[in-house]
Amino acid sequence: MIRKNIVVMAVWVLLLPMTYCSSSGDSGTDDTGQTPDDNPPGNNPPATTSDVETWLTLSDQTVLLKKQDKILSFGTTTNTFSTITVDESLTYQTIDGFGFTLTGGSAAVINELDTSKKNALLQELFGTSESDIGISYLRISIGASDLNEAPFTYNDMPDGETDEALAHFSLEPDMDGVVAVLKEILEINPNIKIMGSPWSAPVWMKDNGSFVGGSLQPQYYGAYAQYFVKYIQAMETEGIALDAITIQNEPMHDGNNPSMFMTAEEQSDFIKNHLGPAFASAGITTKIIVWDHNCDNPQYPITVLSDPDTNPYVDGSAFHLYNGDIGALSTVHNAFPGKNLYFTEQYTSSTGSFEGDLKWHLKNVIIGSMRNWSKNALEWNLANNENFGPHTDGGCTVCKGGLTISSGGNITRNVGYYIVAHASKFVPSGSVRVGSNIQGDLQNVAFRTPEGQMVLIVENDGGAITSFNINYKNQWVTATLDSGAVATYIWEQ
Repeated sequence: MIRKNIVVMAVWVLLLPMTYCSSSGDSGTDDTGQTPDDNPPGNNPPATTSDVETWLTLSDQTVLLKKQDKILSFGTTTNTFSTITVDESLTYQTIDGFGFTLTGGSAAVINELDTSKKNALLQELFGTSESDIGISYLRISIGASDLNEAPFTYNDMPDGETDEALAHFSLEPDMDGVVAVLKEILEINPNIKIMGSPWSAPVWMKDNGSFVGGSLQPQYYGAYAQYFVKYIQAMETEGIALDAITIQNEPMHDGNNPSMFMTAEEQSDFIKNHLGPAFASAGITTKIIVWDHNCDNPQYPITVLSDPDTNPYVDGSAFHLYNGDIGALSTVHNAFPGKNLYFTEQYTSSTGSFEGDLKWHLKNVIIGSMRNWSKNALEWNLANNENFGPHTDGGCTVCKGGLTISSGGNITRNVGYYIVAHASKFVPSGSVRVGSNIQGDLQNVAFRTPEGQMVLIVENDGGAITSFNINYKNQWVTATLDSGAVATYIWEQ
């Protein structure tokens, strides 16, 4: 009788499932869909502490950047699940940071908050405590972008007048907005990196005299180079250092308000004969970055970088992904491996879904840009109001900020917030991308931080819950991720 019971028990054990299915809302499971007391296959017996910290977001929004209680411990027992191997002996680019564009409109809605709520929000966005998301990189517009209430530059003149000496140059249009908010951000994170991008030169320099479209007239190339010099110096006077500038936001898109058209040949001429020498003469070390437009035209930055007189002045190239494939960054890297790559803009739309945007942006903007040599990854537009404003007449009407700040002061954290936070919170400036392999639908990228932690970001791009191994130094830990979910895994070296 005793022998029979032992046999029955053995059969029952063998029939236990080897994977754990997600059952959101079921009692007795944690946010990964696993039973907290269970020990996933491939691990050692249950441990009292976890080797791997996990932060999870589910596509149905029931879990949003939440730290998990599941104990994940490295072991040596093998299984048949797919394996992501993190190999820190393979090193790639050093990371500058993750973040957003702080538009004039973003600054305006943030400034509408009462002081205590504003201070708490800025701390959450730019601080480094466990409740903060550690944004480490911001892009700002030099003058207005289309997400300002109205277009302007820092040297606007009455119709028919010019100012080649730039005697009327002033940051005044931004002093109470972007400049003021940046000063508060720098008090929280004095090391944040800032990139400036112009949407238009002063209209008196352009051949159509309009904020919309037109080209920079060659006779004003020298004056425009000094415009950049004055801008960087004026910002430094305010205590704001620019790590980099791009020459022109979306130089092949001349229908925005504001905007300006600039060919690759024109950009090269401007840099080698005017901007580069002007920076050198003024002792400015701010990086010069070209292109700042879509992945469908890698030939543009290649053309600029191929000019032997322009190349020494240029740090690298910047990209957006409204057209093309993220692999374009590697195309430019392979042509000029000594030059840096940056991913500077991608918006989430008011018509998009949380599920769709979470998957696509994690796969392409965060993971994709990093796996293609980018030093940063920026979403477009930190914040706007419930009507997707402010914006210029003709500016983007469907760009949804990482935050929605309503007229009543309510703050909604949108999908863009979580897209960025899954990287910015865990991968600080100075981290290095290391080797990791793509396994099926498990899109991923890995880093080693300056503090000696390993970070792996995984997005399950498939249609089913998936169990998989993380292999590090020939030890394994088994994790499970829902379809469309993203998780960031952190462990010590």
